[in-house]
Amino acid sequence: MALKRAEAIGASLCQIFVKNNMQWSARLYSNEDLDLYRSELSRHDFQVVFGHTGYLINLAAPASVNREKSLESLMLEIELAGQLGLPFLVLHPGAHLGKGDSAGLDEVVSGLNQVLRATRESSVRIALENTAGQGTCLGHQIAHLAEIFSRVDAPQRLGVCLDTAHCFAAGYDLRQPRIWNGLIDEVDRSIGIEQVLAFHLNDSKARLGSRVDRHASIGEGEIGKDAFRHIVNDPRFLKHPGCLETPKSPDLHEDRKNLAVLQCLLERKRPYLRIRKTSEGSKGYRPKSSP
Repeated sequence: MALKRAEAIGASLCQIFVKNNMQWSARLYSNEDLDLYRSELSRHDFQVVFGHTGYLINLAAPASVNREKSLESLMLEIELAGQLGLPFLVLHPGAHLGKGDSAGLDEVVSGLNQVLRATRESSVRIALENTAGQGTCLGHQIAHLAEIFSRVDAPQRLGVCLDTAHCFAAGYDLRQPRIWNGLIDEVDRSIGIEQVLAFHLNDSKARLGSRVDRHASIGEGEIGKDAFRHIVNDPRFLKHPGCLETPKSPDLHEDRKNLAVLQCLLERKRPYLRIRKTSEGSKGYRPKSSP
């Protein structure tokens, strides 16, 4: 149904959950499931379909039953994504639950090492998503993502997904092109721009630097429509996917409107918007010094 809904709004890519996003476990797909998925996929001209991990997963948590469930669930999701042929799964780094950033990052690195070792035969990558920094969530600083990249045993299995609403709530004023460019330069210096695999294009209901994670439709939030003009026209990301995670009702008319707004902001019509990506960005990790 995710593929059907994406086609219905005129999208050319789709982000999906590979299982119920509020449950730990699921069965592997049967051959019948996979045949149905492939048949539906063949009906549409999607340039890419990628995944987002479930919301219960928290690799930054200290030792606990929920941490063990998080590790097992992520391993399962990687296996499910592999069955579907997805190139990557977007993952929030997690929340340290009061233990502090340093301890939380230690847990993330340890957890990713365990998961990536257990799934070493998989080609599915983990795209770490920046966060708004709400509560004790890690990832609102690019330095958090850079530290994870620099410390994991298999950084070639990682990537980055940048969320515009999260950037804004974390303190990056994307309304100013120089701040947007500074953000991308920071990513390039500390991680490598080729590690950016996707974008979440969301406006923000929350104020600049509020560290509150609340998404809004394009042009209806604090970021505003004009800011997305220089974002979607950035020549460095002509073929990267941009996915909407904006409020929607059952008929998805908001998605159609948001896609139309983004299209109108394009200086030249580009095939990735109706929002697309190619396999570029699958290069190996190149170590960088921190800014």
